[in-house]
Amino acid sequence: MTVKSEDLFVEIEDVKLCYRVEGDPTHPPVLLIMGLNSQLIHWPQHLVDKLKEEHFVIRFDNRDSGLTRWRTGAPPADGYRLVDMADDAIQLLDHLGIDNAHIVGASMGGMIAQRLAINYPARARSLCSIMSTTGNIWVGYAQPGVIGELIKEPPSDQEGAINHIAALYALIGSDTHAVAEGPRRRALAEAAYKRSLDSNGAPAHPGGGARQVGAILLAGDRTKELNGLALPTLVIHGDEDALIHISGGKATRKEIPGAQWLGDPEKGVQGMGHDLPQPLLDAVANGIIDHLNSAAETAWRPVEGAKGQGARTNAATP
Repeated sequence: MTVKSEDLFVEIEDVKLCYRVEGDPTHPPVLLIMGLNSQLIHWPQHLVDKLKEEHFVIRFDNRDSGLTRWRTGAPPADGYRLVDMADDAIQLLDHLGIDNAHIVGASMGGMIAQRLAINYPARARSLCSIMSTTGNIWVGYAQPGVIGELIKEPPSDQEGAINHIAALYALIGSDTHAVAEGPRRRALAEAAYKRSLDSNGAPAHPGGGARQVGAILLAGDRTKELNGLALPTLVIHGDEDALIHISGGKATRKEIPGAQWLGDPEKGVQGMGHDLPQPLLDAVANGIIDHLNSAAETAWRPVEGAKGQGARTNAATP
């Protein structure tokens, strides 16, 4: 049975979390975690479609993004941490009755994925860290002015807000594929804007970008902890990334024992910025699929009393 994609919701500790599941629930699960100011729709559907051929794909809106809402009506006064966001992901897996999954994270989502693998090693079957970094301030830095633009509140009118979002995609995205990606970036900006409005048509996450940046800054350096990971890992990074310099990806690969690298040994995925441009999707998807298939075989069994559609668990084959 193949599950059709639709927005689903679960109330966890802090938020009412929006998620989607696609693919055959009997196949190995893959959890996709997106990044700063991004939503589950920022995972290209083409990538999801390729993954779901052999895997059960789960993606969700992080707190302060998309259709995920605070249960209390307001975020914590002192903000939150990446570990809180990793806990959100774990609670979603619990809701679905999934004991462990392949974890794939992009940008801030890669940082969350790393934290999940560090804090919950039994829950991560493998790790894929895309255009992310280790938390070491000397690597993975942004070009001057980029962070300021990312956390700037967009204009209040719809057209201005959509133009602002599209301009951000152009600022951090691939230069090589900028012309071809223009219409897609605009369409994605429109969709992201509409999914970020509350019932009154106002922005649902004012200050959310700044809180997410705060979570990143407060996370600290994961270098030593990454060195202790023992799971199949793939690192993906592009040579045109203006938000997280490729040195962040190289450091991630260096610190995780046995981590593999997609693309040129030095330049990574050539022509890729801080985005997943359409012309590179097949190469990225095939790299992830090869990584997932190379992970050790797993045995699957139902979870008694598990919640949600497609409830199951998996355990490593002895």
